[in-house]
Amino acid sequence: MFNIGDKVVYPMHGAGIIEAIEEKEILGEKQKYYVMRMHFKNMKVMIPIKSVKAIGVRQVVSDEEIEQVFKILRGEKSKMPANWNHRYRANMEKIKSGNIFQVAEVVRNLGLREKEKGLSTGERRMFENAKQILASEIALSKNIDEMSAHRMIERALG
Repeated sequence: MFNIGDKVVYPMHGAGIIEAIEEKEILGEKQKYYVMRMHFKNMKVMIPIKSVKAIGVRQVVSDEEIEQVFKILRGEKSKMPANWNHRYRANMEKIKSGNIFQVAEVVRNLGLREKEKGLSTGERRMFENAKQILASEIALSKNIDEMSAHRMIERALG
């Protein structure tokens, strides 16, 4: 499915590069794994190849799709549940989806909410995590560094 050197996104963690494909025996079972170096935090993740589809690992998006992300970030807030718990769960589902456009919606909506009313500790952490996931994919897609990607997101949010 993927090859060494491919730029991929691991939902809930962000973007990285497949560095190796290894076979490991874990709990008595031999499996092949993608060894992925995350773009940020210099962390390595091993992803069982047979679970890639279920996890939702995908290729990094194109420049055209990144432009759509910035349109979403500059857009109007979408309807969100008023109840904190329902809003948190809805946003978490969007982040877990691995869909960059849904992650961009979460970043936009929480950014706007922060300006209007402020965020709770949980939502602030979610906002920072979603921005990090988004920035990692933008950085890999555009071949830029982490800080530049974060600045682009902040400018788009206004």
